[in-house]
Amino acid sequence: MKERLNAFFDAFSKKLPVKLANLEESARDSGNPIIRSQTRRLLQVLLSMKEPTQILEIGTAVGFSAIWMSECAPKAQITTIEKVEDRIKKAKENFKEYKKEDQITLLAGDASEILKELTGPYDFMFLDAAKAQYIHYLPELLRMLPAGGVLVTDNILQDGELLESRFSIERRDRTIQTRMREYLRTITEDERLQTVLLESGDGVAISVRVK
Repeated sequence: MKERLNAFFDAFSKKLPVKLANLEESARDSGNPIIRSQTRRLLQVLLSMKEPTQILEIGTAVGFSAIWMSECAPKAQITTIEKVEDRIKKAKENFKEYKKEDQITLLAGDASEILKELTGPYDFMFLDAAKAQYIHYLPELLRMLPAGGVLVTDNILQDGELLESRFSIERRDRTIQTRMREYLRTITEDERLQTVLLESGDGVAISVRVK
């Protein structure tokens, strides 16, 4: 049913420009993490509504989502963080090819350390990095999220594993599941945020900082 729904929704969606479509396909073929089509469209709508001026992304991968957000929010400056060397190199190449170097700033290193050095504010944030670290990133993200700011968290369902009993998944994934549940509990119960959880893609949380 999920695959049929995705195919149905895709049939009513605008196609990506050829260059971006090629980058998306190349990233998938090479096994690099990339946002799913429903998440991409959701970002487009949210960015059109919010019209942010400063965007923070945690998890650049090869740069597809940053480039997409720059297209959806052409007036925004984007700061994106990545620590995997191969992805950093490829992202830089893509930013240069798409002439995005003036709009997108790539910070190379561990987000846990880099976030402490940033001052913000960022009125739009996209969190799409190591899932077990979401809960550890959150205090720094909230510090830089102003009233009315939006935090979008991707892959909250972890390919459905979050719905399973912790004893039915591999031991190495149990910590990730536990931390993701803690993260979701925190953002839905924190009085500073209004949060909704959606099934789009691999699950998306949208949190707005209460004014």
